[in-house]
Amino acid sequence: MLEKFTEKAVNVIIEARLLASKLNSSEVKPEHILLALVKQAKGISLKLFKMYNITEEGILDKLGIEYSMTARDREVPFGKECKEFLKRTMDFAKKTGNENILFEHLFFVIITDKNSTIEELLSSFGFDFYQAREILAKLVQRKTKKLSHPEAAEDEEDKGKSCFESIYEGSELSQILDNAAAKLSASHYEILGTEQIFGAIIEEQNSDLSKIFEENGITLDKFTNSLAKQQSRQAEFEDRKIIFTPNAFGVMNLAVQTAKEYGSSVVRPEHVVLSILTAKKGLAYDVLKDLNIDEEKLIHDIVKPIEKQMPETLRILRLAKEEARRIGRNIVGTEMFLLGILSEGTGVGARVLKELEITLKDMRVEVENLVGFGNEYFDKEIIYTKRAKRVLERAWLLAKKQNKTRIGSEDLLSAIIEEPSSLAMKVLAQLGVDAVEIKYGILNECSKNQ
Repeated sequence: MLEKFTEKAVNVIIEARLLASKLNSSEVKPEHILLALVKQAKGISLKLFKMYNITEEGILDKLGIEYSMTARDREVPFGKECKEFLKRTMDFAKKTGNENILFEHLFFVIITDKNSTIEELLSSFGFDFYQAREILAKLVQRKTKKLSHPEAAEDEEDKGKSCFESIYEGSELSQILDNAAAKLSASHYEILGTEQIFGAIIEEQNSDLSKIFEENGITLDKFTNSLAKQQSRQAEFEDRKIIFTPNAFGVMNLAVQTAKEYGSSVVRPEHVVLSILTAKKGLAYDVLKDLNIDEEKLIHDIVKPIEKQMPETLRILRLAKEEARRIGRNIVGTEMFLLGILSEGTGVGARVLKELEITLKDMRVEVENLVGFGNEYFDKEIIYTKRAKRVLERAWLLAKKQNKTRIGSEDLLSAIIEEPSSLAMKVLAQLGVDAVEIKYGILNECSKNQ
């Protein structure tokens, strides 16, 4: 009977049975359900009870009953009224398009129960039934199809410092860019292009990338000879000239984003090469095409060693994408990051959320309520909302500030709570958790590891 109840809803039923036992009742009644709801309430439900000063003690006082000091724990059966109440709750959940029974379903049905003393009891507290039903109805109403992701509609521009301030902080890439600049001087050009950057990367003979290049038939001689065949640098320019050519500028920006998505707080040469192959622009890419390189194989060979190390954040982002696909979406918002953190399960972020009694099952329910199910094909490219990118950027900066080489789940969770209006924070609020609790939890967990 309870297999479709969320953990929070199951806890209410268990609590109701325990209370019935402590009150020496022969059966579980709606009044026991109400008492359990008050004891287990979090988030908006808790605020509704607090608004009218409805407490466990207040309800017992109005009912004129008290807990028995001699009561023994026993399995109290559901009474007829309670069985009818649970049936109405399941019917209501189905009507609102939910496969699972939520805490809010129980709350909504208990305050619409005309066959018990609940209405009279709550009225004595001045409870506004109309307002409460309206709020709860919005919480549980799920549209099976929502064509757009709530965060995807944001039109604010991304803000923040230029990526190049961070690029030079990675020692490997800093040296490569210095070598690229030397190549620039030798070629009598004034603007750095992808061909100089890629050429400098190939010259690093002792790197893991050099072995991958060799296996894929890319050598410095072949690259240089093919580059000499190119008649002009037109492939490097579009509309404007800057210190980097526009295509090199785009590639380096993309390299920063690639580093973040692979869980690295430092931009490495492999991130630049992956970005050249992704952008499919510029002289470096033209040379690779001229050399008839198998792009997919080269990408696979570069990514494979990164995935072997499987940084925590890379696992989280992969799981976030899987969660998006599960509900038919090709967009990852901040709420999917939360699901990814919990699915990964072992990091500081997951431990903090679990300590706050947040389960993956309940979080999925809340995410589905807010986002709904989409109809995007699973093979469409998964993209991030601007807000999700901003969270990833903040997590990256947090990791760099602490001189970490990788972004941790705690950095991602810390970045999320800095976005108070994000879907992730709305989900957490629905689960009865706020930013202060999370911040304290992160500090507490991190102190254990020191």
